[in-house]
Amino acid sequence: MFTELSKEEIQRYSRHLILPEVGMEGQLKLKNAKVLMVGTGGLGAPLGLYLAAAGVGKIGIVDFDVVDYSNLQRQVIHGTKDVGRKKLDSAADTMLDINPHMEIVKYDVALNSENALDIIKDYDMVADGTDNFPTRYLVNDACVLLKKPNIYGSIFRFEGQATVFAYPGGPCYRCLYPEPPPPGLVPSCAEGGVLGILPGIIGVIQATETVKLILGIGDSLVGRLVLYDAFSMKFRELKLRRNPECPVCGDHPTVTKLIDYQEFCGIPQAHAVPEPVVGTEIEPADVKAKLDRGDKFFFLDVREPHEFKIASLPGTTLIPLGDLPKRLAEVPQDTPIIVHCKSGGRSAKACDLLRSSGYKNVLNMKGGTLLWSDKVDSSVAKY
Repeated sequence: MFTELSKEEIQRYSRHLILPEVGMEGQLKLKNAKVLMVGTGGLGAPLGLYLAAAGVGKIGIVDFDVVDYSNLQRQVIHGTKDVGRKKLDSAADTMLDINPHMEIVKYDVALNSENALDIIKDYDMVADGTDNFPTRYLVNDACVLLKKPNIYGSIFRFEGQATVFAYPGGPCYRCLYPEPPPPGLVPSCAEGGVLGILPGIIGVIQATETVKLILGIGDSLVGRLVLYDAFSMKFRELKLRRNPECPVCGDHPTVTKLIDYQEFCGIPQAHAVPEPVVGTEIEPADVKAKLDRGDKFFFLDVREPHEFKIASLPGTTLIPLGDLPKRLAEVPQDTPIIVHCKSGGRSAKACDLLRSSGYKNVLNMKGGTLLWSDKVDSSVAKY
């Protein structure tokens, strides 16, 4: 338990110390606080920067990813020099450079049902910067079970939202979203894109709420969901209430331990994913060989037009997946069809649609343009 600040810390935090709402007592609360950040991506980047700068004494970071060039447009805690490094190490170095008067604990793991409670129990609260539904439900349930506030944020394209879940008397994530959406219904940021500045706004809101909870000041977002639309530059607010029937935080909870969140969200575990049916997929190199030989086939690209402008493959016809049902007449019935997208997910859906519509000879090009760039032609841009 820290009871005083050093001379250097007093100078560092002087603009806090002269705020009556913070003062010496509040800054010591920050120094003694322990916050767990889940993820150091778009949301975790501003969170980490500002929690470190604010003087939070102990910050745990959970992340097992590495820095990629595509991260740098929004994950401002990492730099070009960090590409290929573990995000955990890059983020920690940046945070300690901002403020060496703090402790960082690194967890180079994927948070799961086996380790979440052990990791979270040592912290006062959790700032959730994750980008997938299984982990969001996992963090929520663990926070409710351990009675730890969950400072939540999410982003997509031009829109973001933030609130505080699992605070005593307040709602939890399941009160807002009782059931996850069907797998594949909500595209990820990698598929749908995100304005690079957006996570800065939402992440800073999360950091603000974290600091306020530590200090015990102001009106928190408990029971309020802030919605931000960067495109129209508008903020809205929705009232949230705890659901007495909620299976986790309700009056008679039925979820009393962590479950299999991949299964809960309808996503099979990696070891349970069935191998593609023989004859339904084709390697990019084999497609290239067909093109080189002049084999006759219909090469269908189901990405969006703006993606086609970024990177396109030779001999393709562009019909976006959403337009495909009403443009089936443009797809020949009497020739083999090979379908591709960015990474293989949308093209797999297109193949299913074509087969269900009576097309017989349909193959999904494995890995899309990303794998084509890796295995066939590195001049094709990755995005």
